[in-house]
Amino acid sequence: MRREQPGRAHTMSENFCAFTFDNVHEFVGREIGVTAWHPVTQEQVDRFADVTRDHDWMHVDPERARRELPYGGTISFGFYTLSLLTAFSHEVGLWPDGADYGLNYGLNRVRWMAPVPVGGRIRGRFALEAFDPHPSGGFLSTTRATVEIEGEDKPAMVAEWLGLFMRNGTGGP
Repeated sequence: MRREQPGRAHTMSENFCAFTFDNVHEFVGREIGVTAWHPVTQEQVDRFADVTRDHDWMHVDPERARRELPYGGTISFGFYTLSLLTAFSHEVGLWPDGADYGLNYGLNRVRWMAPVPVGGRIRGRFALEAFDPHPSGGFLSTTRATVEIEGEDKPAMVAEWLGLFMRNGTGGP
């Protein structure tokens, strides 16, 4: 059961977990959680451009984007949206209680469905599709991750995300 605090999302530092290794199968096929809305700022997009060395005008030149794009201004990088999944997963308690650590294992599928306008707000929605033993001794999770844009019907991105969770010194891949 989710513990709610009005106007506040959950973080791993609050020790919030939606499920445990023992009851995880009760959560397969269900939504695990939805994050709070998070603003996408020009400063964040510019910093992402600096780190990735991709200074495409549609992301970093607000004046040109206002003139030449049909979105009214700059748009976020698709990979920036994707990179937020980890932070969003902590917010909703996507890690099972008792996990020593988790590793990104990959993505089976990612689709960017709509651009995220800078100045807009996004949130993550997570559903656990599978949680299976892995040859490493850990457990492989398959999660449907959807990033929604506030006020839009079409999501920004939908991904099938894999995570490998280890517990009690079970080794690694």
